Amino acid sequence: MTLDFWGLGLQAVNVLILIWLMSRVFWRPVAAAIVARQEASRALLDKAAAAQAAVDAALAEATVGRKNTDAARKDVLDAAHLEAEAATKATLADAEARADDLHANALAAIEKERIAAEKDNAAHASALALQIATKLLERLDGPAVQSAFLALLVEAIAKLPQAERSAIAATPEGVEIVLPTAVGPDGTAIKTAVQKVLGGAPELRFVTDGALIAGIELRTAHFALHNSWQADLAQIAKAVHDAG
Repeated sequence: MTLDFWGLGLQAVNVLILIWLMSRVFWRPVAAAIVARQEASRALLDKAAAAQAAVDAALAEATVGRKNTDAARKDVLDAAHLEAEAATKATLADAEARADDLHANALAAIEKERIAAEKDNAAHASALALQIATKLLERLDGPAVQSAFLALLVEAIAKLPQAERSAIAATPEGVEIVLPTAVGPDGTAIKTAVQKVLGGAPELRFVTDGALIAGIELRTAHFALHNSWQADLAQIAKAVHDAG
């Protein structure tokens, strides 16, 4: 068997020409198309990556916003809870203070009414006691009692300063000797005793005042020497009132 080198050479040349043609006519456009497709794919991938990054950023921002919103909501709820709790405590404290004031005012009113009732009862009791004493003393009135009151009057006048006794004796309108009943036979003795203790010759006149109950008093326009059961009972009533 012999080889046809010329045929092989021609075939080799044909192959080389075919390869050259394919590289020039077919391979370069295909390669360019492949490159273009790769670049387009890369651009799409870049856009997808950018979009994914934007989505991730939006999700992250939304997550942060939600966390901030939750935190703000929690802060608002906590503040509202604290405010409501403080308002409740203030309301309770105000209610307790009002209740304490009402209780204290009620106790003060009760105590005031009790004191007033005690004073009123004491006043009624003292008034009744004085009425009873007045009735009893009216029964005891008599010459002996009047004689004792005359002695007391003379003693009281004698204790006055001399200047005051002289002023009483010199009173222009005269001096009243007050008796609970009209003067009786002892009128002269009463006048004599009073003139003697006053000194000089004072003008004396008798006046009747049944409110004295018993006693003898000396009065002028500017002076009064009380000496009667009425005066004594008035002092007792004043002492009871002051003590109450």
